[in-house]
Amino acid sequence: MSAVPNTFENVKAVILSAHKGTTSKEKVDFYNSWAENYDQLKNHGFGHFVGVDGSEAMLEVARESGLYQDLKQVLLGEDPLPVQWENAFDVVVIVGALSVGQVPVCVVRDLCKSTKPGGYVCMTTRSNRDNLEYKASLDSELRQMEEEGLWTCVEVTQVKDWEKAVSEHEDGYISGAVYLYEKLQV
Repeated sequence: MSAVPNTFENVKAVILSAHKGTTSKEKVDFYNSWAENYDQLKNHGFGHFVGVDGSEAMLEVARESGLYQDLKQVLLGEDPLPVQWENAFDVVVIVGALSVGQVPVCVVRDLCKSTKPGGYVCMTTRSNRDNLEYKASLDSELRQMEEEGLWTCVEVTQVKDWEKAVSEHEDGYISGAVYLYEKLQV
């Protein structure tokens, strides 16, 4: 993949190819092939980073960055997070995975479980037509967890021009949402 220039149309074609795959293995194969072009990690003064990915190639790129102290190969929603990560993190971030065909909505419970009481979980999802049913399920799960006293919503920001559309029936930009929740002291 590295020989192909990263124009928007090329990236769009690559992303569409990933969404055509239906099995976890097909999705992991996609990210394995995309990993060498994906590294955009930057260190902004935070002290301890850990990460998970289903793709070993993506994890290798992350290792080479020198940013992460611990990396695990985990298919979110299929594999459990390491037990030592329970109540372990001040901030947990998931970007680009909470959408139809990626990880199941139930993953947000694992993210909350990994966060220290008083810590934050930041999540993103798309609000485009293809993701509306998933987003509704996600919103419902987030509210349910709030009702259960697991966390409280700090902010939800709707972003009109979230990202360039990659769906075959959408043009321009699609909308998205950023969620920030604080884990409560249990």
